[in-house]
Amino acid sequence: MASERKINACVSLYLDTAYELQKEIEKAAKLNCQSVTIPTVHWNFDREFVREPLRSKHGQFTRSDLLLSSTNWINQVICRVGENVDLDSPIDRIRKHSERTILQEISFAEHLVQHGYMYTKLKGANCANFARTVASGALKGTLLVEVPITNPKSAQNCWRRDIEDDQAVQDTWQWWNAFRSYADYNQHVKIALELTTDVPKKEEIYRWLGEPIDALVVPANIFLTNANNYPVLSKAHQSIVTLLYRTFSCHFILKANPGDGHLGHYVEYIKHIVQHNHVDDPLQGFNDVLEIPLQPLYDNLDSATYEIFERDPVKYIFYQNAIEQALTDRVPEEEKDTKTTIIMVVGGGRGPLVRAALNAATKANRRVKLYVIEKNPNAIVTLTALIDELWKDRHVELISKDMREFEPPEKADILVSELLGSFGDNELSPECLDGAQKQLKDNGISIPCKYTSYINPCFAVKVHSQARANECSAPWKERVVSSRHMEQMYVAYQKNVYHIDNPQPVFEFVHPNCDPDPVDNSRYRSIRFKASLDCVLNGFSGYFDTVLYKDVMLSIHPFTHTKGLASWFSMFIPLTEPVQVRAGEEIVVNFWRCVASHKRSILQQLSSQAWCVCVWFWDEFGRV
Repeated sequence: MASERKINACVSLYLDTAYELQKEIEKAAKLNCQSVTIPTVHWNFDREFVREPLRSKHGQFTRSDLLLSSTNWINQVICRVGENVDLDSPIDRIRKHSERTILQEISFAEHLVQHGYMYTKLKGANCANFARTVASGALKGTLLVEVPITNPKSAQNCWRRDIEDDQAVQDTWQWWNAFRSYADYNQHVKIALELTTDVPKKEEIYRWLGEPIDALVVPANIFLTNANNYPVLSKAHQSIVTLLYRTFSCHFILKANPGDGHLGHYVEYIKHIVQHNHVDDPLQGFNDVLEIPLQPLYDNLDSATYEIFERDPVKYIFYQNAIEQALTDRVPEEEKDTKTTIIMVVGGGRGPLVRAALNAATKANRRVKLYVIEKNPNAIVTLTALIDELWKDRHVELISKDMREFEPPEKADILVSELLGSFGDNELSPECLDGAQKQLKDNGISIPCKYTSYINPCFAVKVHSQARANECSAPWKERVVSSRHMEQMYVAYQKNVYHIDNPQPVFEFVHPNCDPDPVDNSRYRSIRFKASLDCVLNGFSGYFDTVLYKDVMLSIHPFTHTKGLASWFSMFIPLTEPVQVRAGEEIVVNFWRCVASHKRSILQQLSSQAWCVCVWFWDEFGRV
């Protein structure tokens, strides 16, 4: 369903030249464009950097910055650089002249737009020197690199008899992959993805979702004319625009002849497509932001963290339904007035599970007695107030103690907890519940009763760059990537991500744990994935699903995600350096869950590429 909220997609008008800049900006504004994309220096203006006296003469090579205010330069102009240069020419004179030209233009463009946008065009995979030169110069603003979504030669070859049908045409993603690799994944370099008349395969479109796309270039020649003589996009192009805007919230650059009478219609139609297909995301603002996973066994959570989790509109309803079913199964209808069910809530927090249990008892019409075990002394204050003010007559008893050390006066029929992390066991739920299992009757029920973790290889440039940036020393060029920040798990609401293969299960835990003593929660699993396309692997995404009771399940698995569930984001496990993967290659991942008496650790190893990632969990003693 389209959003009722007004969405203002930003459109920039691409101009080959701009004779009077202020007038061009005013014309663009009348077309409802927010900016213009213009060359920093006229593409036909040549400069001399070697021979005297021209080399030493400091002449004016472009328009003055006094034409606009600094605010207008930043907000209304995108400066194009390197229009007619060949930085990878085999001829030294041409290559050196091109280097000096583009560096001069980048320097002046940054002088104009400061931390705004610059723009250049990628013409092929032979771009090593181009990438090195640009990446070393573009440090202040954002450099948009125009890349076509399909290779123009692929369409040309369809009409040429002198070319064999099976002759391969290089994928434009390979151009970009070569460029950003040579640029060392510079965070200031983003993609301006140009739509073409041909549409790539769906899997190839999804591969772009892992890339740093900041703009979508829409040329006028891809528009069709409808029955009313208005320009429209094909269904295939509409779906691409919708997908990319939902993922990146990118802006648009319109390439069209300034004399085209449909300019205003192009802009209007682009904004219509965005508005019509926009869907409000309640988690907007959390997109691709790395967060350190919580360790509630080691740290006492604060009030704001509790409040965020309590806002989840789904999780506690599912818990309430699970407890209600368990009560109904536990106590037959004829015994409901005489039998009292003992429920223990281990890890009570600020009381949402207690509230769910009391509501479930009311709906099921069953008598219950609740024990609430909580180790956080600050949360005890809140729970005490709730018992005194709201639950005074509801048979709720509060115990301030670690659940593993608590000796109950009576054993529980139902043990309720919410100790799961984004990878299932990463908040040490197995160890906590195994320690609390002595509080449960032999035929007692644990909610949750089972949870499974999943993993799949991915390329997520935005979240990986954040983890990698933590390793950077100042200045950026002196960076040495170590393993401190790369050897840990993160949680993130991943949208800017390409999933190389489907998730596969890793570890499964069942409660109550019926393993003979001593209970062993160590695990090992070897998993194989296969890449369907050439791609880059820079980490793994982790998920979990859990069975609360019988058919009541919660999941953040991409294929079975519980609708509206917001308490958990997916896990991200970064690799220190990205790995190039070819289509058809296997990715072998070995996972260990190693358990010791005073530490918890997980080791992930990418065997096929000889990469190793160590991820540590924390317990009450901290990392060792």
